[in-house]
Amino acid sequence: MRRNYIKLLKGAAAEPSVCVGLMKTGDPNTELGHSERQTWSRQMDFIMSCVGFAVGLGNVWRFPYLCFKNGGGVFLIPYVLMVFVGGVPVFFLEIALGQFMKQGGVATWNIAPLFKGLGMASMVIVFFCNTYYIMVLVWGLYFLAHSFTSPLPWATCGHEWNTVNCTTNFSRVCFNQSLASCLEHTGLRSSVMEFWERKVLRLSGGLDEVGDISGYMVLCLLATWVIVYFCIWKGVKSAGKVVYFTAVFPYLVLVVLFFHGVSLPGALNGIIYYLKPNWSKLSEAQVWIDAATQIFFSYAIGLGALTALGSYNRFNNNCYQDAFILALINSGTSFFAGFVVFSVLGFMAAEQGVDISNVAESGPGLAFIAYPKAVSLMPLAPLWAVLFFLMLLVLGLDSQFVGVEGFITGIMDMLPPKSFLGSQRREVIVAICCFTCFTIDLSMVTQGGMYVFQLFDYYSASGITLLWQAFWECVVVAWVYGADRFMDNVACMIGYRPLPYMKWCWSYVTPVVCMAVFLFHVVNYKRLVYNAVYVYPWWGEVLGWFLALSSMLCIPLTVLYKLLHCKGTLMERWQHLTTPIWGRHHLEFLPPENEARLLPKAEENKTTLLYESVI
Repeated sequence: MRRNYIKLLKGAAAEPSVCVGLMKTGDPNTELGHSERQTWSRQMDFIMSCVGFAVGLGNVWRFPYLCFKNGGGVFLIPYVLMVFVGGVPVFFLEIALGQFMKQGGVATWNIAPLFKGLGMASMVIVFFCNTYYIMVLVWGLYFLAHSFTSPLPWATCGHEWNTVNCTTNFSRVCFNQSLASCLEHTGLRSSVMEFWERKVLRLSGGLDEVGDISGYMVLCLLATWVIVYFCIWKGVKSAGKVVYFTAVFPYLVLVVLFFHGVSLPGALNGIIYYLKPNWSKLSEAQVWIDAATQIFFSYAIGLGALTALGSYNRFNNNCYQDAFILALINSGTSFFAGFVVFSVLGFMAAEQGVDISNVAESGPGLAFIAYPKAVSLMPLAPLWAVLFFLMLLVLGLDSQFVGVEGFITGIMDMLPPKSFLGSQRREVIVAICCFTCFTIDLSMVTQGGMYVFQLFDYYSASGITLLWQAFWECVVVAWVYGADRFMDNVACMIGYRPLPYMKWCWSYVTPVVCMAVFLFHVVNYKRLVYNAVYVYPWWGEVLGWFLALSSMLCIPLTVLYKLLHCKGTLMERWQHLTTPIWGRHHLEFLPPENEARLLPKAEENKTTLLYESVI
């Protein structure tokens, strides 16, 4: 039986909320009139998918280094603060928005159609991420394939890819020097560095020296995309099952590596370096900027994938509770990974007789240089190499295929049902998207591929683009649609209003934090450099800014386009374009006088649909 309606919103003069007919409690057994949209088989599928997507390589290879670099345990103060004023509010906002609108990253912004460019921007960002992020998995698969030999190929010199300057022992000539400075003074080359640059990357002299394509890397690339395709080709029903393995397995390996790491000589020194507080760091702006940037990276905010995952939830799912659980898992994983990484780096420093600060690395440098070197010094080296690279592969794989799933969801929701692509089976659309990304990735398996990869990594999904996206998401929901109004919509779904702090964050705190960090990045912009040696040419930087602006400009260009192509005065255009377009599942709560706003007229939106398709 349908319960009596209650009024939750502003007043008679205000725009009626879709939840004006909200049931008094969020009854989980209530059947709502949803569209023919897939839902998770069980709610744990959603939790695991979010864990798989948001918990990725950044938690393992970026957070521990930032913690060490920015004052050890002191870094946790700005980090936790940024979690609660930036990470959790936007994370919850994206999940709740998808669950309420039952649409992917683009169509969900029908809640304020004038700002549908937000959805397009997120699709552009996640497309770039899907394109270049998979290369980390390709390299990991290549290392994994070479981890079944003893000794490990990067542990010794004398191979065809090594030079006469190759060495495996830096303890004598590099005492208390970093490997980089040692190379500069002695001309020696680490065996693991030569394996990485001369065997895996076959690195050329610059972005303009493309070189040839590596056949082995193409096979690894193809294998990785085939795995991703078959993980998601049937939608959330198949992805929701695969993610149980891909989300849980890395934790099992992390636990094994932790117990092994802390048993190694020198591990305690590494952990002390990781956590030793340096209180003076709190006065440095860069520490707070690093904390905020890491939150937006690791929480996968602004990519539209969280919105897509939330759209497959039941309407009455408690997404508010889920947001806090997922935030705890995400940040907890980052903190725990620091013990795993620095226990091994402490051992590596003790073995080489150098300071830990000289072996600490971040990003690919940790995964493919520092950690492989440390593994080569351990007993049963192949076993630990296989475990590490298998964890790396699986950890990145679920982030990859959930990201692709988010992109596919956005595309499928945008395609007109009667169009050629819209009438195709889902499996065909997925295949087209995967093949497109695979084709672009061929540029990254050339000898100049690493320069292309870094270009994508530095610009297309950088802190600037994600902060810009998060800023506008908060502004649109809080000030265009209405923070109180959206809080009531959340109450529709979960049966109670979230804490007021969420509304304050969306309205004031989070936008200010996002814009402050955004401006800091812009003011302190530095030219892109690879390995502290190669400076990218001007045309490379132009290409990079094109990648960044291709997503950022979607928002203002779409606003301008819609305002110019709408009739009436400026105020009438604004009112019309900020009126939400409700879905069929909202009919239960929609007053009769508002049912005319359920769907837009086709003839009014033909040119808009063409514009969105082109974007």
